[in-house]
Amino acid sequence: MFDPVPAARPTGGLAMRCSRALLSPWSRFSLLVVVLLAAASTMLLFEPQRLLASGWPPQLTGGAAAMLFGLAYGACTVAFVPRPLLNIAAGALFGTQAGLAAALAGTVLGAGVSFMLGRVLGQDALRPLLRGRWLKAADGVLSRHGFRSMLALRLFPGVPFAAANYCAATSRMGYPPFLLATGIGSIPNTAAYVIAGSEAASPTSPAFLAAMGFIVVSGLGGALVAWRKRHRLSGE
Repeated sequence: MFDPVPAARPTGGLAMRCSRALLSPWSRFSLLVVVLLAAASTMLLFEPQRLLASGWPPQLTGGAAAMLFGLAYGACTVAFVPRPLLNIAAGALFGTQAGLAAALAGTVLGAGVSFMLGRVLGQDALRPLLRGRWLKAADGVLSRHGFRSMLALRLFPGVPFAAANYCAATSRMGYPPFLLATGIGSIPNTAAYVIAGSEAASPTSPAFLAAMGFIVVSGLGGALVAWRKRHRLSGE
């Protein structure tokens, strides 16, 4: 007598599929690539190295200027600006003590932002690709001995800062040990570049010569250790 009421079709099917596609690992990884390319392009247009030539704006002085520089430093490291350039600028603009504090704060900030971006947007897409021997070994070491491994990576100047950030984000390393190891391990080389920047006007001063000597020796030592590790892995 009465026609059966047709069963209600599930609504939101298209919206559900779209949301799944947008939240898929490769969609998030694509977003990470876009964000990093945009940041790098912005830095190329902004040319932060102009700070070395023109100096810090005169209206910004004291602790507020150092704090602002630390924030800008963090943003620049996310955008792949080389840290030695930023460290030299910190020393030239603020001197040894304030420059070192600003540079270390910016280092930890930039590393934390990079780690968060890599962990949220890239980890799920990249972990299935860890099939090579070196990649598996690096992932295992960072996952099991996170603090110790990251501390060693930060102490060796030959390891690119951004690469270490995103490798750690791909692993199962925790956030606190990553930040702590970054802050402690970055002190020696950061201090050397900051001192070199602050004493650049006196290239014959003992402080400048000591800083440059440390930079050269640590760089050669890092290259030697990397060569021996690679040679050992190649022979296995």
